[in-house]
Amino acid sequence: MSMNFALAVLASSIQSGTSLLYGTLGELVGERAGIVNLGLEGTMLIGAAVGVAAASAADDPYAGVAAAALAGTAANLLLGYVVIGRRANQLAAGLTLLLFGFGASALIGGPFVGAVVPSLPDLDVPGIGGFDALIWLAVPAAILLWCLIFRTRWGLAVRATGEDPAAAFAAGHRPDRLQYQALALGGALGGIGGAHLSLALALSWSEGMTAGRGFIAIALVIFARWNPLWAVPSALVFGGAEALQLQLQATGVDVSPFLMTMIPYLLTLLVLVLWGFNRRSAAPAALGRGFLGVE
Repeated sequence: MSMNFALAVLASSIQSGTSLLYGTLGELVGERAGIVNLGLEGTMLIGAAVGVAAASAADDPYAGVAAAALAGTAANLLLGYVVIGRRANQLAAGLTLLLFGFGASALIGGPFVGAVVPSLPDLDVPGIGGFDALIWLAVPAAILLWCLIFRTRWGLAVRATGEDPAAAFAAGHRPDRLQYQALALGGALGGIGGAHLSLALALSWSEGMTAGRGFIAIALVIFARWNPLWAVPSALVFGGAEALQLQLQATGVDVSPFLMTMIPYLLTLLVLVLWGFNRRSAAPAALGRGFLGVE
């Protein structure tokens, strides 16, 4: 019984952690370029709603994932125009994107409340089991993003922009373009994370279905120390916290469901507290600061 319970928690943590991982990777690449996006929750919500709408219209869940990636890209580019093109405060702009995402997703997903949508099918691997395509691609996506950030000239330029945009500009780079590109990639990943929630986990649409996962993903970037590879176990741990409370409730453990629901968020607060005590932060030095050198 205990082995079955452990396997059930592991499987659930992988499923729950996948959307977190995509969201974390999306936030991470943006922050590496110096842009903190507090509107990630809104981006994921838009991805979830557009994914449901497109999958229903095309009767194809993969079309929904593609549409969600495009919608997430558009949402992040809107943020980019505000904070890069118009030089608005990043925190205020991110919160605005969050509210916009709540409203836009409610409008797009409204017709699909309670409706069953085409779901991502499981792909069976002998000896391992069956998971959907986004789960199988999650770890390769993290590895690919690590290679992109740490093993390419583009990644070096992005990291330079996040550390010191003036120095990157002096070296011949365009910090604004690099930040737009990083936000576009991050938006696509965030949109995919939202689509995984609606097309693989919930199999339907409901308002606010991300339930704070965007903010947890932002904390996971800190937990992973801005490294895509560390984001994988980080997302698994947080996904496991959510899976544990669901499995304990399913087995009838006599614990308040409200207390169990708090577990992932308490873990998030713990990460932020521990990060606050860490004097040697791995955060990009220019994170959250605008650059006025490009007209």
